[in-house]
Amino acid sequence: MKSLLLLAATCALFCAHPAFASEKRVLRIDSLLASQKGGVITLQAKGAVQSGGWTRPRLHVMHGDGRTITVEFLATAPPPGMTVIDAVVPVTASVAVKGRAASVHVLAEENEVTSQVLH
Repeated sequence: MKSLLLLAATCALFCAHPAFASEKRVLRIDSLLASQKGGVITLQAKGAVQSGGWTRPRLHVMHGDGRTITVEFLATAPPPGMTVIDAVVPVTASVAVKGRAASVHVLAEENEVTSQVLH
């Protein structure tokens, strides 16, 4: 029983740590710029989250079929109970992806955007 309580306490500490917090899709994506140079596609996205306290916005490549790359726009949500501003807050993220594609499709919680890759 003692070891079970210790395990539960350890899990609670680690799960509350920001590195283990859950990522979610941002509320919306507002703009996307995709450019390609030398076999590397650079993506720059701007969007918004539904409150303050969100951290580490990033673009996560889900898959590509050789023609289109599908990406999620993610951020780490604030922990439960944290006091945050109750307003839509802008976020930005960028990523460089090796490969070639004609278009990029980015998913957010409320919308999605597809853009041609500029050469």
